[in-house]
Amino acid sequence: MRLGALSLLALTVPVLPAAAQDISLRLPVACEIGRTCFVQKYLDHDPSPVMRDYQCGAVGENGHDGTDIRLPSMVEQRAGVDVVAAADGKVANTREGVPDAFVTEQTREKISQIGCGNAVVIDHGNGWRTAYCHMAKGSLTVRSGREVKAGDKIGQVGLSGLTEFPHLHFTVLKDGKPVDPFAYGAPEKSCGGGKSLWEASLQRPLAYQTGTVLNKGFAPGPVTMEAIEAGTAEQETLTTKSPALVAYVRAIALKGGDVQTLTLFDPDGKPLAQNKAPPLDRDKAQWMAFAGVKQPSGGFRPGLYRAIYRVERDGKPAIEQAFGISLQP
Repeated sequence: MRLGALSLLALTVPVLPAAAQDISLRLPVACEIGRTCFVQKYLDHDPSPVMRDYQCGAVGENGHDGTDIRLPSMVEQRAGVDVVAAADGKVANTREGVPDAFVTEQTREKISQIGCGNAVVIDHGNGWRTAYCHMAKGSLTVRSGREVKAGDKIGQVGLSGLTEFPHLHFTVLKDGKPVDPFAYGAPEKSCGGGKSLWEASLQRPLAYQTGTVLNKGFAPGPVTMEAIEAGTAEQETLTTKSPALVAYVRAIALKGGDVQTLTLFDPDGKPLAQNKAPPLDRDKAQWMAFAGVKQPSGGFRPGLYRAIYRVERDGKPAIEQAFGISLQP
């Protein structure tokens, strides 16, 4: 995603020694990576129409010039998740007033020139700038010229501009050009080279992953991707008299060839239902699976029902998530 009509040019500054030009970044979203937020897309290192992230994978899209940090669903977005300054600096530019809305084919062209949505650009000196896109309308707390410290709130995660899910699009620029905070200075076409710009405490949480479980739970009937995104799939409390028991999972950044299996077990550990999908035909930004059964005659037995989601990649286990629910009358 190109940032659109928001000036991101760096100020003219003296050339400093390489060591003096380094920047240390904190997470620009007030969340916990892998639990309350997830990396959905990385920066594209390949100038051709092929996407290539810093590990030579394809977690992202062609031309993507930053890192997307997404929330699990609109429930978290509506509750409010802060966007914070990744480093000390001065606010260079802001944009407000762009509505929060999922982009559609009908609206894509209209909003393409404000694709970054509600945004803030911070100048950190020495040619470094960071840009924060898609923030919620009315959430910005800073204006141009204000000094900020790392961790200061500047807005909240939203759905403004060219967005298909609630997230922050975060771009790091050096001398006006986007760089990868996961692999700064990496040689061209290298896999895993370069230097991480993230502060030391983030090195492990932000380790590269291909495939992550974004949502999981149980519902009283078939679920849809829209219901999972809206956070309505689990609105109803399940009991032994529910019309059905359906386990569901939404995973992101899966790879072509991945084989997914979702199995539902009764309180005795016996399989009640299983959904084994055929190998994925190509990489998938997100994928949903569910497995379930209708209420048996007389209702479900009280007790703990479990589900296990597994992904096999190249014949080896890649992802496994177990979750459960206790059914009572």
